[in-house]
Amino acid sequence: MADAYDLLVIGSGPSGQKAAIAAAKMRLKVALVERRHGLMGGVCLHTGTIPSKTMREAILHLTGYRQRGVYGDRFRQKRHITMDELRRKLSSVVQHEMDVLHEYLDRNQIDLLMGEARFLNPNTVEVSRPGHTQQVTAGKILVGCGTRPARPPHIPFDGETIFDSDELLQLKKIPRSMIVVGAGVIGIEYAIMFATLGVEVTVIDGRERLLDFCDREIVEMLMWHARSLGMVFRLGEDMVRMTRTGERTVIVELESGKRLLAEAALFSAGRVGDTDGLNLPAAGLELDDRGRLWCDENFRTSTPNIYGVGDVIGFPSLASTSMEQGRRAVCAAFDQPFSAARNLPYGLYTIPEISMVGKTEQQLTKERVPYEVGVASFREIARGHISGDETGLLKLLFHRESREILGVHCIGETATEIIHIGQAVMSLGGTMDYFRDTVFNYPTMAEAYKVAAFNGLNKLRLAKMSAPVVMVSTGGEDEILSEIDQLRRELVHEATAAV
Repeated sequence: MADAYDLLVIGSGPSGQKAAIAAAKMRLKVALVERRHGLMGGVCLHTGTIPSKTMREAILHLTGYRQRGVYGDRFRQKRHITMDELRRKLSSVVQHEMDVLHEYLDRNQIDLLMGEARFLNPNTVEVSRPGHTQQVTAGKILVGCGTRPARPPHIPFDGETIFDSDELLQLKKIPRSMIVVGAGVIGIEYAIMFATLGVEVTVIDGRERLLDFCDREIVEMLMWHARSLGMVFRLGEDMVRMTRTGERTVIVELESGKRLLAEAALFSAGRVGDTDGLNLPAAGLELDDRGRLWCDENFRTSTPNIYGVGDVIGFPSLASTSMEQGRRAVCAAFDQPFSAARNLPYGLYTIPEISMVGKTEQQLTKERVPYEVGVASFREIARGHISGDETGLLKLLFHRESREILGVHCIGETATEIIHIGQAVMSLGGTMDYFRDTVFNYPTMAEAYKVAAFNGLNKLRLAKMSAPVVMVSTGGEDEILSEIDQLRRELVHEATAAV
C-alpha cells in the first residue's frame, strides 16, 4: 500500500527544502525525495553555489587580491597555489550545511525518502534504491530536481583536460592556460577566478554582449577588470570543434577559422533539466528542448496538482530566488496568503562582484521613463580606499519627477551585500531623499548611497537652474513676486542639501 502525503517534494536543493519546510509549518504531512544521502542540498551545495563561492573566497585570500592596491605584488603567491588548497575548506562548509539541513527536516518532522523518484501517475511516485522500492501518493507534488551541465556528444569530455563546471572542482592541478566556452554566469565566474590565479584565460561566446540582463555600463566595467587580468574575449564566435592532442593540449576551432590552443577547456554552454528518470509523461508533463518544465505565475504546471520550482523551470536560476519560489508555490498550492517580494536582487560572484535590483538603463530607455542617474565611485568612499577597492561603482536610477528609486546597480567588493539597502528602500517606496537625508556609519561602503544620491540630485538641480523660467500667473504683481520667491527658496534648499 502506498504511503500518503499532503505534499511530496522531489529534490532537496534550495527550492525543494524551503518548500517542504513551508508546508510543514502549515501542519501538512510532507515527504522529501533525494537520490542519495550524500547529495542532500542538491547542486547548490555540492557542485554549484556553495563550492564555487568557497573556492572564490580561497582564491581572493591566497592571491592577496583584496590587498593588491595597498601592498602590491609582495603578497601574491599565485604560482604556488594548488587545487588541494582551494578545496581545503570546501568539505567542512558542505558538511556543516548538510548538518543544518538535516536538523531543519527533523525539527519540522519531514520524512526523508532516499532513492530515485519516478512518476506512475499524476498523484503517485515510485521511489527506488538498491534493494528497496516504495510507492508514495500525494495530493500535491512539487518538482525541484534542478539542472546539470549540458554535455553535447561531440565534446570529448575526460574530466581532466576537457571538463564541465561540475568536474572542474575535482581538477588535480591548476592549468597554465584555459579556454572557457560559454560566457553565462557560471562560465564568466569561473573564468575570472582562474584568471585571478594567473591562468591565461580565453572566453568564447556566440553572443555579441555578455550578461545582457545586467546594466551595460556595469558589464563593461567587469570586462575591463577581466582584461586587466589578461583575459581574452572572443565574442560573436561559435565553436565548431574541440579536440584533445597529447596529455595537456586542447585545440578549439571556431566557425571563423580561428584555432585556439590551451592546456585545458571548460565547456559551460548552458544547463539542462535533471529530469531524465522522472518519467514525466506519466504525469502528463512535457519538457522544452533543455529538459525544463513550464509553469504559470504561481508555479503550477500543466498538470494542476504538480508544481515546478528552482532551476528546472529556467531563469533566473539563482539559489535566492529558488528558495522564494518554493515558498510561494506551496502557498499557492494550499491556498495560503503570500505577499510576494516586489524587487528580487541578482548577485553574480565574479571578481569583482556584481549585484542589481530593479530596472536597467536600457529597460527604462525602452519604456520611455524619464529617469536620472546618481553615481558613486568607490574611490570616493573612505572605506573603499581603506580596503583597496578603488574601481567599484554604485549606480542609482530614479524617476526625474517623483524621485522614486527605479534600479540599483553595483560592481565591486561587497556589491552583493550593499545592494540590499537599495532593495529595502525600493520595496518600501522610498525616494532619493532618503539616501540624501539619512546618516550612515562612517567609514562604510553603505556611504556610497549618500554620495550617489547627492550626485543624482545635483543633476536635477543643475537642470532646473539652467532651464528657462516661464511664469504664468493670473494674480497681481505681489502674487507673481511670491511665486518667484518660492521658486528661489526651492533652488536654494536643493543646492544646500547637495553640498
